[in-house]
Amino acid sequence: QVQLVESGGGLVQPGGSLRLSCAASGFTFSSTPMGWYRQGPGKGRELVARIGSSGGTTNYAETVKGRFTISRDNGKNTVYLQMNSLKPEDTAMYYCVTNPWRSESARSWGQGTQVTVSS
Repeated sequence: QVQLVESGGGLVQPGGSLRLSCAASGFTFSSTPMGWYRQGPGKGRELVARIGSSGGTTNYAETVKGRFTISRDNGKNTVYLQMNSLKPEDTAMYYCVTNPWRSESARSWGQGTQVTVSS
């Protein structure tokens, strides 16, 4: 079955950086688009970034464009989210997801990793 295991979250000061990783198994990773969502306190779930199966196509939320970078290593079945210039409003649980361009029923979700940006 599909397994997505996120890691790399933590507490960081404003302006700092973190790199999230999502290790995938149970499906053909190299042919599956991947994405990162987040859900902040009292907020709905928001698409942060997504990447095509080969890595050639990427999309970002306007709120993170220029600060976050999504990438993938198909040899390691892993997708990454490099987060720079972090702001307190980036505080959220971050989730890895399959098939972010498809409907909810086609997606699988990880358990999430918490990112807290605070001084």
